[in-house]
Amino acid sequence: MRRLLLTSDGFVNRNIADRFLQMMDKRPSEINVLFIPTASRTDEELQYVAESKDELIELGIESSNIRVLDLVQAVTSEDIQNVDVVYVCGGNTFYLMKQIRVTGFDKAIRELVASGVLYIGVSAGSIVAGPNISIAGPYDENDVGLTDFSGLGLSNVVISPHYTEADSSIVEKFRKNLPYEIFPLRDGQALVVVDDHTDIIE
Repeated sequence: MRRLLLTSDGFVNRNIADRFLQMMDKRPSEINVLFIPTASRTDEELQYVAESKDELIELGIESSNIRVLDLVQAVTSEDIQNVDVVYVCGGNTFYLMKQIRVTGFDKAIRELVASGVLYIGVSAGSIVAGPNISIAGPYDENDVGLTDFSGLGLSNVVISPHYTEADSSIVEKFRKNLPYEIFPLRDGQALVVVDDHTDIIE
């Protein structure tokens, strides 16, 4: 069963946190999280990473059950053992996608999701889950020279996080140029994907 929880800004909205807990078949204290902070490189982004980790702990997840994996070297089978949730933080989408590929995490994450592990994305983490990441272009600097803008393909929807009305023309442009559904997410919203079923949390 494929299960994704794609958010704009994490669990700021308690309804999203509640849905996360409903999707798990374990008590919070038993949940093992693989936590990916790789996209965050600035002090501001790293502060959001800390807040995301705190949100998980506040839900009752043991800090010792949150395993941080920064994608800076090849991912091994030991890195992905005993995982219930993969939580991918926000930051620079292009850097994140590059590191996912060069470390082999792309193959690992597809195998984990196929096995039923819940994927949680925040901002860039939600974008890379889709089929194409080019929608990040107007917002994130492609300072790693990425030329292949394909995403992980865990879902067939392109997420546009932090959406406001000021972004409407940008989203419409991508709707004309990309052969995928584009789903704008406002802060406080999330898209839930369970196999072929989707619904929105507000």
